[in-house]
Amino acid sequence: MRAIFHADKNWGIGRENGLMFRLPFDMKFFRETTQGKVVVMGLSTLRSFPGGRPLKDRVNIVLSPDDVEGVITVHSVEELLAEVKKYPADDVFVIGGASVYKQLLPYCTEALVTRVNAVGNADVFVPDLDEDEQFELVSASAPVDDNGHSIRFCTYKNHSPVKF
Repeated sequence: MRAIFHADKNWGIGRENGLMFRLPFDMKFFRETTQGKVVVMGLSTLRSFPGGRPLKDRVNIVLSPDDVEGVITVHSVEELLAEVKKYPADDVFVIGGASVYKQLLPYCTEALVTRVNAVGNADVFVPDLDEDEQFELVSASAPVDDNGHSIRFCTYKNHSPVKF
């Protein structure tokens, strides 16, 4: 299982249940990376999509106390981990939100992070992977201009993911 997200300088990932920046290159990377794969999210993340609909051409798994139509709903982390075992580990992507990342990052083998060289006035954050001893930055692209923002595509490896 892997995580994928963009984060600003302060490891902020969103504001008012939406994205902080309009980043076409980042969106293309997200779409191409997750297409045909499994995406894991919380209910607020699902509701933030256009029409609150699941992402097309992907298996959508939602961690929620309530049942949700049109997706696979799981009600606990334990139920989620049992569900994702049905798929190849590298095909499963955690896509948000902040509480889901905090719960599932320890299980992820990698985090694919688009670092935005800006402050997005976020109201939700993920843990700072640069300060996390479990994670190591193993690759980073050269800076790319994306809609007026400098971004880098980074891969963080989790040296000791929790087995499940």
